[in-house]
Amino acid sequence: MTRKLDLPDAPEAAADAAMSAPSALRNREAILSVLTRIAPDRGRALELASGTGEHVIAFAPAMPGLTWQPSDPDPIRRASITAWSARHPSENLLAPVDLNAATPGWAETEGPFDLIFLCNLLHLISGPEVDVLLQEFAAALAPGGIGAIYGPFLRDGEATSEGDASFHASLQAQDPAIGYKDVIDVAAALTGQGLHLFETVKMPANNLMLCLERR
Repeated sequence: MTRKLDLPDAPEAAADAAMSAPSALRNREAILSVLTRIAPDRGRALELASGTGEHVIAFAPAMPGLTWQPSDPDPIRRASITAWSARHPSENLLAPVDLNAATPGWAETEGPFDLIFLCNLLHLISGPEVDVLLQEFAAALAPGGIGAIYGPFLRDGEATSEGDASFHASLQAQDPAIGYKDVIDVAAALTGQGLHLFETVKMPANNLMLCLERR
């Protein structure tokens, strides 16, 4: 799943291994406002593809009843998560684990979770990898569990802005197997796995948050 892509918003490293991604800082408060509204009061929470760790260090103190498990397959990003966690310690924030969300079987070994959050990954992996990820995502949710998937999507096969169309094209120029996925296809795949899509939230910069429940 890990690829070296030429992204316009690449993380910047600090002296203590903490990296900073401008996009994570831009969207963090908007994401947090949705998660705090839909998340269960307590239980286990998993953040897939945690990246720099700048999301989860804000999520944990805002939702203290949840025990947060960050994850990422990239050791450099896990080091960044650890560094940010040291700067902003929370009793309910665990050390990051090595987890590739597009690998079969992780739901059985890592789950179940009461909340699973995924941000800005589906457009960076291939269609078959997305299929595996969504299957595992659904399987890892406990009964009554909440799932949230944030990112850019096509709508009826079309990008919703010139910027999105350009970024989608640039991704496919680097790797024809990746690029924006259609929100209809993603929602259908998740509902086909037994999840209920109870809300689709319009987010800044033409992004969406898909809010799901395991009934």
